[in-house]
Amino acid sequence: MYVNITGSANNKDVYIYQSYRKENGKTSSRIYRKLGKLNDLLARFDGDKGKMMAWAKEEAAKDTAAYNRQKEKVAVEFSPIARIPLDEERSFNAGYLFLQKVCGELRIDNICRNIRNRHKFTYDLHAILTDLIYARILSPSSKMSSYSFCGTLLEPPKYSLQNIYRALSVMAEEADYIQEELYRDSNFIHDRNTKILYYDCTNYYFETEEESGDRRYGKSKEHRPNPIVTMGLFMDADGLPLAFDIYPGNQNEQLTLKPLENKVIRDFDCSEFIFCSDAGLGSVRNRFLNSFGNRSYVITHSLKKMKKEDREIALKPTQFRMPGSNKMIDLRTLDESDENVFDSVYYKEIPIVTGDMNETLIVTYSPKYKNYQRKIRARQIERAEKMIESGKKRRGKNPNDPARFIRKTSVTGDGEIAEKTIYELNPERIREEEMYDGFYAVVTNLEDDPAEVIKINHRRWEIEENFRIMKSEFEARPVYVQRDDRIKAHFLTCYISLLVYRLLEKKLDEEYTCSQILETLRSMQMTLLSKESGYIPSYKRTKLTDKLHSVFGFRTDFEFISKSMMRSIIRSTKQIDSTNKKK
Repeated sequence: MYVNITGSANNKDVYIYQSYRKENGKTSSRIYRKLGKLNDLLARFDGDKGKMMAWAKEEAAKDTAAYNRQKEKVAVEFSPIARIPLDEERSFNAGYLFLQKVCGELRIDNICRNIRNRHKFTYDLHAILTDLIYARILSPSSKMSSYSFCGTLLEPPKYSLQNIYRALSVMAEEADYIQEELYRDSNFIHDRNTKILYYDCTNYYFETEEESGDRRYGKSKEHRPNPIVTMGLFMDADGLPLAFDIYPGNQNEQLTLKPLENKVIRDFDCSEFIFCSDAGLGSVRNRFLNSFGNRSYVITHSLKKMKKEDREIALKPTQFRMPGSNKMIDLRTLDESDENVFDSVYYKEIPIVTGDMNETLIVTYSPKYKNYQRKIRARQIERAEKMIESGKKRRGKNPNDPARFIRKTSVTGDGEIAEKTIYELNPERIREEEMYDGFYAVVTNLEDDPAEVIKINHRRWEIEENFRIMKSEFEARPVYVQRDDRIKAHFLTCYISLLVYRLLEKKLDEEYTCSQILETLRSMQMTLLSKESGYIPSYKRTKLTDKLHSVFGFRTDFEFISKSMMRSIIRSTKQIDSTNKKK
């Protein structure tokens, strides 16, 4: 191996290169390890390039020796009559090492050290917090089960279960500080884009029927008869979670925005942004809040809830345009069988005045969206017909329930009250919903190109995806802890887990789905042959595992990994690249 310096005049890096022979017989080289930025390394050696190069060559020699040792054949002896030790763990998860690397780059150790200095506890908060993150991503469950899972990591816990519950109270108290520091440190991994901030709320249920503290009966988004808490979440323009807070389950969601937004403005130094949310959180008061201090808003607007005369103007098929064109289009003249027409989006702008605010209502029409809505409705109508045939009769609980299309008739032919009740499809309800097919609307105080406003709103799906990941993949509910402080700490670990996962996605260039990444990390098991020898991988090597190893700079996919080599790998996942340190 040899040392080389590459890069532009003002941005040079020092690398260790490895020479190898290609399949065609020619010799080439590849990067084996990055030592750091040239200027940073020179500063370590007081500008003496000779000393710096001598050190770099020593590092290359060490890497060469370590690489050669890895190539040596390994012989491990086994006995067919010797039993494995009682209660000894033999299978370990190695997928957490990639998460550990991200947590290291987020400087969670430094955050926990500062908290410890304020609270003077003796347990290892850093180990507890990071283990809870690994468990939430790799094996989501209760705190007790998470503690058991962490015993299957290459570095099992050295703390007690009771320490976890004590730490939860401290984490809840320091939740704002932790979020603020994570935001600042995450910029060293991925430049945070706070030009647009997305906000939404959801709620989480508990496995209890008793109200207490923030656990209150409210309107559950999952229609469960259990107490709930509400989570408000801000997301940046790249889909990374920014800040969250927890509110009582019976609190109006509209009231959750102001305190969390004020915290983002105050603690995160984010004062100029476009606020984007759905209609349920876009009250006049919340829009007015985002009309000051170089802030603006893009809010989904419900066409169904508009006044009749305003709705008729919005749905009138004339005066639509295509983005980038001033030509007026009548939607009735479109040939939606044409592929270009089918894939296009049309819009019109309607100026409106709300109190003291001058706003613009942007109504869009998409033949593709219309087709999608009609396919969904057709399946729902089919299910409603089957409900009628089977005799299942109930009221529709939500706007997407097929039962909403069932009409109940309980009168005789001459209009008198009848004992017999007839259930049938409601054609009026179906026609009423068809009016809105393909239409969508947002209200904004921006004077930008409508196409840009539409694009801003289109990315709202990502915050809904964040909630889906937390609820489904990370199993953030049902919630088992009971005290308010521990409830908040539970969601803090879910929030940090989401941030860690999203940053890992960015490192993988967003080339893989959530299920692919999580299934791979969860499957990356290492089998311990014996305490004296080492490990062998017990997982399938794939393009994704290759990408993980390439991006994070270490490998666990060798046929055999000695215990000393594994300790070296673990140590490397806790080190921060010199280019990622705080100035």
